[in-house]
Amino acid sequence: MQITTERLTLREFESDDWPAVLAYQQDPRYLEFYPWSTRTESDVKEFVQWFLDEQAESPRRRFQLAVVRRDTGALIGNCGIRRKPDSDQEADIGYEIAPEHWGRGYATEAAAALIEHGFTEMGLHRVSSWCIAGNGASARVLAKLGLQQEGRLRENEFFKGRWWDTLVFGLLKNEWSPPKT
Repeated sequence: MQITTERLTLREFESDDWPAVLAYQQDPRYLEFYPWSTRTESDVKEFVQWFLDEQAESPRRRFQLAVVRRDTGALIGNCGIRRKPDSDQEADIGYEIAPEHWGRGYATEAAAALIEHGFTEMGLHRVSSWCIAGNGASARVLAKLGLQQEGRLRENEFFKGRWWDTLVFGLLKNEWSPPKT
């Protein structure tokens, strides 16, 4: 699968994408809201292999795509939409962008394309997501995408020696506005 937006190409992962992923996943700014404190070559090769394995599933339920800048061809992150295990009508979205590309709208652009794919091609009724409550940038992306904050789960994630609150977001198909062309 491949999706093209104004500035990005969202494409299937390839086995040789791991060095670009490793480069951004080693950045301390990236690591702040993830359970791991470091990322190794082996970790990231396994991470990318997981996405490669999902490409072979039939029927396919998970689409985790590399986010590539169209102007430079550089892989700057990934974005995914994944059907819930117990529902064909609901999926969650997630994204990560290399810290040096934060604040430019790439996460919003990539996730908006996958939400559109979810509602128009996958036949979804609902798209959801969550983020660590302290990750204001991610919460702002979800709000820009039209997802409504539906709740706050208090101290439901434990990593890096502490408990973290998470924010839960959702968007129904009848609330979604297709992009204007």
